[in-house]
Amino acid sequence: MMATFFGEVVAPPSRAGDDDDDEEEEAAAALEREETPEDREIRQQLEKKREVHILWNPTSTASNNEQFPCSKFVLAVGHNAVAFLSSFVLNSGSWEVVGSLKLWNEWCRTSNTTKVLPTDSFCLFYRLISDPTVLLCQCNCYVAEDQQFQWLEKVFGCMQKTDLQVLVLSTCSVTEYKTTESTLTLPSPFLKALKTSTFEDKVCCSLLEQPNIARDLPAAVLSYCQVWQIPAVLYQCYTDIIKLDLVTIEAFEPLLSSRILKGLVKDISRNTEILRKVVTTNEIDNIYT
Repeated sequence: MMATFFGEVVAPPSRAGDDDDDEEEEAAAALEREETPEDREIRQQLEKKREVHILWNPTSTASNNEQFPCSKFVLAVGHNAVAFLSSFVLNSGSWEVVGSLKLWNEWCRTSNTTKVLPTDSFCLFYRLISDPTVLLCQCNCYVAEDQQFQWLEKVFGCMQKTDLQVLVLSTCSVTEYKTTESTLTLPSPFLKALKTSTFEDKVCCSLLEQPNIARDLPAAVLSYCQVWQIPAVLYQCYTDIIKLDLVTIEAFEPLLSSRILKGLVKDISRNTEILRKVVTTNEIDNIYT
């Protein structure tokens, strides 16, 4: 996913010609012809193992295989974004866990419990009790490239897309930020925004400049929203500390004034105290593990 000058999502031009497509199809066909029954069985088992499963609670609307109304969908990807939502949003109101997403790949196996630490691998969905159309997802697991489409189809497939707004939070290394300046002089951590063409609200930081790109699940979500004309914005925090870090988490605080999060957060001073306890507890756990 590439940022335009205005920080909007665009599809990069394809350099591949028809000849390249034909060669790929021929190579795939040749591989299929050479595949033995044993190879086919192993491939099918691996594909089945890599399937993404979303499990909704029996009491939730989504468990009935019906699309439910959703006005706001907030997604946090990674340790620091998850910790930010936990401290400032989930602790500011009454939320209930309505589902979880299970997946396996070479880098991740999701936890089977809803009682998780900020560094565990999990993907949980919460619903605001006072307004069931507000859905929050904490995704603290790696979703491989071949699993992203499944994730999108199974999560967004449960939602009615009318009047839906999407907010995505993620972090990445400051070394990935492309600029004419030296990254050593950048005031890390810092936020950059990338939005779909239908997102009209004011963003809380400067827009992501070319030739910077978004990657992995956050990019997949934004691309999906662009195709379906869903107003969505990604706030990407560039940081020099990828592990759970108080300064990096606090870099997301300007988003508390955004239209999507405004009203979901009550006492910021109390939430900051909760955040510090989360980070301290995690540091203690790391010492004894």
